Amino acid sequence: MAVAIYQHHGFKPFSRSQRCKLQSFGHLDHKILEHTHTSFSHSFEQVFEADNIHRSFSTPCLPLSTLSGEDLSTSNPRIEIVSGSGAPVHALVVEVAIAMASGVHPKPLPSGLGGAYVFRNKSGNNIAVAKPVDEEPLALNNPKGLGGQKLGQPGLKSSIRIGETGVRELAAYLLDHGGFAGVPPTALVKFCHTSFFPTDAGVAATSPNMPKLASLQRFIGHGFDAGELGPSFFSVSSVHQIGILDIRLLNLDRHAGNMLVMKHNHNSYVAGVAADLVPIDHGFCLPEWLDDPYFEWLHWPQASTAFSGSELEYISKLDPFKDADILRTKVPSLRESSIRVLIVCTIFLKQVAAAGLCLADIGQMMTREFCDGEEIPSKLETICSQVKANIPLVSNSENNSKGETEEEYPSHLHAIA
Repeated sequence: MAVAIYQHHGFKPFSRSQRCKLQSFGHLDHKILEHTHTSFSHSFEQVFEADNIHRSFSTPCLPLSTLSGEDLSTSNPRIEIVSGSGAPVHALVVEVAIAMASGVHPKPLPSGLGGAYVFRNKSGNNIAVAKPVDEEPLALNNPKGLGGQKLGQPGLKSSIRIGETGVRELAAYLLDHGGFAGVPPTALVKFCHTSFFPTDAGVAATSPNMPKLASLQRFIGHGFDAGELGPSFFSVSSVHQIGILDIRLLNLDRHAGNMLVMKHNHNSYVAGVAADLVPIDHGFCLPEWLDDPYFEWLHWPQASTAFSGSELEYISKLDPFKDADILRTKVPSLRESSIRVLIVCTIFLKQVAAAGLCLADIGQMMTREFCDGEEIPSKLETICSQVKANIPLVSNSENNSKGETEEEYPSHLHAIA
């Protein structure tokens, strides 16, 4: 059985098969807050000024099918790299292709709310996890009874649309510079393989002659997730690194189950010997507006420890505008409002870390509180609202002449979208 691998730059096909074409592509010292508010405002003004924001004028399109007339026989399974580059990604895709060529079929994972499939090599070792975008929670082809809605509608998190978690998985990997937090290699790929087409009665019929768009991520071998061990087992640096990433990306879903606990040796975990954590599942990061995040690490003792010198250096070198350009270039389907969230949260992180705040302080400033049954905007949201209110609005006529619509930039959102 032959398997073809395609990528826009790098690989040549393994066979003569025709290429799949893409259709498109919390408690704080208020003196610190007052001291840094002026610098916050100055920095955020750059974000809100129209001239500094690259706006998208159309809705991104995720390719879920091929152009008519393509030869996509299921007797010849294929994988195509839609977005993703670098040696780790290439190696991952090659391993998956070899597994497919050897007749190994991906196995559906019972856990989680969306469709996910694990690839194994011929030796039976797990090597990768694929998550088709049309099988996400609430998506039309969700195989776990949580489907029926079209792509582009609000998802489980209203600030993240159905079918758009895969691009966020890729974005998290691209933004984890130097593997600082340890996000596993990730790519967006197209599969042509019958195993990805559910046959359950409750799932919408999908032709196996159509390719599947999915996120593909390196499988990380582990013994536990963070929910199965207490935080006393985890290293301070590992918690800080994941927390820094979550703040930059405004992760709405950093729970214990998506932090994997790595062993220091092959046999056991030892009390008093700190283990490292690996973050996975970043589909609910980079929302379209300043939503309420969930940080499992927020009340862990490590989060109240001061940043180390190397961590502060890493933060100081972050360039939110360069990161934004990376996403625009490599993840063009990610909406501009989500990129603006990245810029704001990165500027915020740099300012408060330089002011001496610890991870727990920063996370609390980003998290909403409930009082008498009402949700109170976070301190970050309040700062952004104040800055935004002080910037002259562009007239509606100017917006319309640039192709913006009310739907893309809804005025009722108190966030930065």
